[in-house]
Amino acid sequence: MPVLLKMSVSLTFLRRPFARFFMPFTLQRKRRDLHSIILQRSMSYKTPAVSYPNKENTSSPDELQLDAWKTTMKSSVQGVSTVSSSTDEDPVAATKELIEVWRLLGKEVPEHISEEDLRVIMENTSKTSKKKYLKYLYTKEKLRKAKQVKKEMKAAAREEAKKDQLLETPEEGTQRNFLFLRLWDRSMSSAVGWKGAQAMQFGQPLVFDMAYDSHMKPKELQNSVSQLLESEGCNRRDVDPFHLYFCNLKTDSNSHTELVKRYKEKWDKLLLTTTDKSYVDLFPKGNIIYLTADSPNVMTTFKHDKIYIIGSFVDKNMQPGTSLANAKRLKLATECLPLDKYLQWETGTKNLTLDQMMRILLCLKNTGSWEEALKFVPRRKHTGYLDISQHSEAFSKHLKNSKTNNVFSKALSVRTKKLA
Repeated sequence: MPVLLKMSVSLTFLRRPFARFFMPFTLQRKRRDLHSIILQRSMSYKTPAVSYPNKENTSSPDELQLDAWKTTMKSSVQGVSTVSSSTDEDPVAATKELIEVWRLLGKEVPEHISEEDLRVIMENTSKTSKKKYLKYLYTKEKLRKAKQVKKEMKAAAREEAKKDQLLETPEEGTQRNFLFLRLWDRSMSSAVGWKGAQAMQFGQPLVFDMAYDSHMKPKELQNSVSQLLESEGCNRRDVDPFHLYFCNLKTDSNSHTELVKRYKEKWDKLLLTTTDKSYVDLFPKGNIIYLTADSPNVMTTFKHDKIYIIGSFVDKNMQPGTSLANAKRLKLATECLPLDKYLQWETGTKNLTLDQMMRILLCLKNTGSWEEALKFVPRRKHTGYLDISQHSEAFSKHLKNSKTNNVFSKALSVRTKKLA
């Protein structure tokens, strides 16, 4: 028993100096390890002490309402798309609902959409094409409204001017002036109708080829119909009009539908010929000349005994050679206008609109002067007119020089042969 006590005392006696010697190092090491463990735990489990400002708290109540409205509208759009794709509902109703949602979202959508425009929108498969067509209809409707407002303002100004004139002039003079104006309008309309009837019996035919519906987009087709309306009006008001033919115009085609839509009840009263037959079936091929900008043959003079064909084709995407290929397939003669001979052409294509071609041909028919006819070419496409006399003199000098050079070379070759 005492031995054990001595051993324990000795052990405790031996531990004290080592404990005094190692105590500072062990405490510092333990503290360092403890600090590192605490730091790791705080980095992994605890959030940083720095607090950032909350955007939702700083935003105004109006912004909160606007954001909530946007989220609800987007969710409604997604809901409409999922419902329309999952269930077999009416595509017309789904398209109308989608257009209404886009209108509520503030996108450029027209107020009134016709059944034909709705059918065109349904034919477009992608949303981008639908949005582009709706934007086109929106701008068109906006221009129509602006024109209507301008027209109403002009009518109001005209009414005010008439009232002022009635107050200034006596009643007898106003009645005479009013009667004269009514008679003048009636006589003008009857004269125009008489000229159109004469042109249908004895006038020179001018054909518009309407077989290019498949090559045009809806916008291009509407531009083509607008140019046809302008051409028909120019021809009707001219002194010696053409007998217009709309060939290859089928009753179920888009061009026919658009023409009837534009003219309305006046379509059946127009003094022109519309047929679904080809011009080859109506006229002999030897008398037909197809006017196209891609033709290698240049038109020199206007021929009164020929039937000129103009393709009713507006190609903003530049499809060169389409009308020329059609004429070659039918084995017809082709010609193009001599634009390079009379005009200093700078930029742009040499394709003219239908109404510009109509004005040029009417001027050529009445005057025969290319200088007068080519005034209807837009000035943005050329810088001016060439001096025809200088051009012809230079060309004749070039021919003479070439002839003299040929004669001199022949004489020189004969002389060399004799010397040899």
